[in-house]
Amino acid sequence: MPVSSSIQKILALVADDLRQVDATIAQRLDSGVPLVGEVARYIISSGGKRLRPVLLLLACGALGYKGEQRFNLAAVVEFIHTATLLHDDVVDESTLRRGRSTANEVFGNPASVLVGDFLYSRAFQMMVDSNNMRVMQILADATNVIAEGEVLQLMNIHNATLDEAAYLHVIRSKTAKLFEASAHLGAVLADSGAAMEAACVEYGRSLGTAFQIIDDVLDYDGDSHEMGKNLGDDLREGKATLPLIIAMQRSRAEEAAVVRRAVEEGSAQDMEAIISIVRQSGALQGAREVAARQAESAIRAAALLPANPHSQSMIELATQLLQRRT
Repeated sequence: MPVSSSIQKILALVADDLRQVDATIAQRLDSGVPLVGEVARYIISSGGKRLRPVLLLLACGALGYKGEQRFNLAAVVEFIHTATLLHDDVVDESTLRRGRSTANEVFGNPASVLVGDFLYSRAFQMMVDSNNMRVMQILADATNVIAEGEVLQLMNIHNATLDEAAYLHVIRSKTAKLFEASAHLGAVLADSGAAMEAACVEYGRSLGTAFQIIDDVLDYDGDSHEMGKNLGDDLREGKATLPLIIAMQRSRAEEAAVVRRAVEEGSAQDMEAIISIVRQSGALQGAREVAARQAESAIRAAALLPANPHSQSMIELATQLLQRRT
């Protein structure tokens, strides 16, 4: 996401909180095994947007929670997210993330998998510190759903018949679930009641879904240098993302066959032709329209929260998401 003036304003609102979160992360990465800290710090310090901690902090601010647990749980969701990245890059055989070599490329697959396991287990140690069974339930359920989403995605590799509904189910499990949990935790910490919890759940789920759709759009409409990853990686992995699904639906039979074959074979050999097909079919605009509907759902949900700078920033974050180019 480009660091626009609006995004800078949102980050400035929680800047002091994020510094506390970073201090908590640094403290809880300590381990008697040097490689654990080395690998974990490598990926955590690689320029991520900290969107999930930001979301938790914004929800806490919107609902008036100022307790210390917001720092602890913001670090927890970042650890869970980082663990998924470590495992994802091994499964996907990725070599580039956020503009530099992936951890598995630098340290090898075994170290990446095992440090991912460490981060998961450390996150569970930290969530126990909250002494709140609902917090633990939300995070345990989210972690389980994310793992199911990973398996669902694996099952659908090279599946060129995947439709929009099945695609959305995968990304809501794999990506949006942690967004949802992050916002939900803010409401639970604030003890804000069922209505506010439901609004935060809807906000996080919709925002996370829109975020992943835009991420998939940028695989065919972005700049690899700005994005910090190789364009076409999803196609090489045989993933039928929403732009490809829509392109196969809207293109002529021979063009749809080119895309279908690339998904089934996991090949980016015809990448230039496929990018042309995706763009000319209107698939990018079609996918952005689906993302826009999700962002609008997030905005409506955030509008139900008390009106203040934090809830306004949640609305602005969903608005700015649609302008994302990296």
